[in-house]
Amino acid sequence: MTKPWPVGDPALLAPVEEHEDLRAVIRKVLERHAPHPRVREVADSPLGYAPELWALLNSELGVSALAAPESRGGLGFGTRELGVVLEECGRALISEPVLSSAVLGVQALLAADDDVVDDVLGSALSGEHILTLAPDDEGAVRAEPAGEGWKLHGNIARLVHGEIADSYVVCASTAEGTGLFLVGREAAGVEVRRLTTLDPTRRQAAVTFDAAPARLLLEPSRTPDVLRRLEDLARASLACEHVGMIDRMLSSTVEHVTSRHQFGRPLGSFQVIKHRLADMLVDLERARSAARYAMAVWPEASDSASLAAAVAAAVCTDAVMRATADAVQLHGGIGFTWEHEAHYYVRRALGDEPLFGDARSARARIAELVL
Repeated sequence: MTKPWPVGDPALLAPVEEHEDLRAVIRKVLERHAPHPRVREVADSPLGYAPELWALLNSELGVSALAAPESRGGLGFGTRELGVVLEECGRALISEPVLSSAVLGVQALLAADDDVVDDVLGSALSGEHILTLAPDDEGAVRAEPAGEGWKLHGNIARLVHGEIADSYVVCASTAEGTGLFLVGREAAGVEVRRLTTLDPTRRQAAVTFDAAPARLLLEPSRTPDVLRRLEDLARASLACEHVGMIDRMLSSTVEHVTSRHQFGRPLGSFQVIKHRLADMLVDLERARSAARYAMAVWPEASDSASLAAAVAAAVCTDAVMRATADAVQLHGGIGFTWEHEAHYYVRRALGDEPLFGDARSARARIAELVL
């Protein structure tokens, strides 16, 4: 027997003037400081991101503090505003740790008590201290008491921005269950190794802990609920990035097929091209609605919010895979060249799957929630 399907509030999808103003500001900043030829330069750089752009995003736009309450030193906005930022970041395909640090890392710290994270939270909200949240790979890392603190042992196979993050938020097994811990990248017993992956725009590293000192952020009794919330947020946030990627692929493809001619007429005038572009637009609108709704309801911390995040992940993952592949094909021979931007979007879409889950895992989560 299925559970009652929740009825969403369509008002949450209505355009908001302030959001569009925020979008315009972010797009202007990224077009000026992160033009598309820069994607390759940053991907090939030693750090894999541009510290100056990361500093600008925080000092001028406050991306890391955006969704943190004012009582904890943030700007007091919400996840809907974060969604706007993430869409534009996906559109520009920037490599800066917005998702890993400004979104997931900050929200993980906010789940802990003030006295536990007060020395880190402020610098994380300013962007000076970069965070990344390790995936919950059950049993991969274990924690043992060591005096007044803890020691971590184990491995993280894939950690986004593991080379540049100042601290890792790690799930580790204890005698009482799984807890959430904070460990510094430069701490004794931490070994970091860069991984060669399909997607050069979102660097990953393998991390080994050998009696690495750590602090407990959340007791095992609280950790499962917080992890579920962070998992929902990761799905919804990544969906927003994918919306931006689809938007960019559609606009660049339209520009290409209207400017290129074959048999004396624009490529875009052929019916088969029109149909492919129409399918991309339909995918974009569906994905945009699903992603924005998921971000809007995430603060509810309910099964309905979890369902919305899973739906957004399923819809947007499928859509971005189609859009990026179609963009390469509709650009013709140019789309297959190393110099063109399209293949970076394909690689980001493919690279996200092993990190955050594919459409099949999202649909499995939907089934779990409604059946």
